[in-house]
Amino acid sequence: MKTNPLKIGNVLLKSNVLAAPLAGVSDIGFRAVCRLFGAALCYTEMISAKGLFFNNDKTKKLLQTTELESPCAVQIFGSEPDLMADMCKSPYLQKFDIIDINMGCPVSKIIKNNEGAALMGNIKLAEKIIKACVKAAEKPVTVKFRKGTSANCINAVEFAKMCEGSGAALITVHGRLLSQLYGGKSDFQIIKKVVESVKIPVIANGDIFFAFDAENLLKVTGAAGVMVARGSLGNPQIFSDITGQKQPLTKKEAIKMHAQILAKYTEEKTACLNMRKHLMWYLKGIKGAKQFKADAAQVSRLEDILYIADRAFIENE
Repeated sequence: MKTNPLKIGNVLLKSNVLAAPLAGVSDIGFRAVCRLFGAALCYTEMISAKGLFFNNDKTKKLLQTTELESPCAVQIFGSEPDLMADMCKSPYLQKFDIIDINMGCPVSKIIKNNEGAALMGNIKLAEKIIKACVKAAEKPVTVKFRKGTSANCINAVEFAKMCEGSGAALITVHGRLLSQLYGGKSDFQIIKKVVESVKIPVIANGDIFFAFDAENLLKVTGAAGVMVARGSLGNPQIFSDITGQKQPLTKKEAIKMHAQILAKYTEEKTACLNMRKHLMWYLKGIKGAKQFKADAAQVSRLEDILYIADRAFIENE
């Protein structure tokens, strides 16, 4: 697929292919691997503004980055405009080039706090949050949201116009309703309508599992770029496939790099616990996957992960 540079405010990206912020997935190692494979921008896992305000250790660890990630983006969430604005000025966020506001997460514990996609049902509050963050931040502020909250409230176009009017430099639209969670199919037509309704760049998100999916999504919607989410799980090669670049690593090398970066920036035990789920994705579909996954579910040392990678991919080469 032919890719183009993408400008977000004063930040110029090499291409218009982005890696989505995924809670529990987009760790420091995963992001580094995705960038190496061709993702032009990666986002942190979503960061709680309250957690940041209270100096929560787990929250601060999510903000670690490597030199491979420049430029880099942080995604924050919350429902209090003043607090969100203050956190945009936090010293912990200074190293990030872009601040993204999550208004699309459908997880129940987020929705119950009137955060994430729940804000699509309260446009006035969402507007206050975006305006406060844009005013406070000395960098581009972007917003990620959905098609709407339910079949009775499909308001992505109205919401997009509000984001633009509030000063957002770019918006990302996931073509599903809050009520759909991650089921059903992404609605490309609603993304197209959003693209046609605003002048700021729109990134299309949803149902990209192969390079041709990304190409089709751009063709149908006319979006400025695409964001890959679940299609990248255990499959960072998707970014090379979409951008047409030569794959820099084998999957075995990607696993090792991912694990080694995690182990460098976190305790070995924590790194191994995080890698267990990633290994399940990396090992999907290979010969002998059942046994390798059973072994992966028990890893407690970095050397265990490296050993599994060697065994699994020697047998599949």
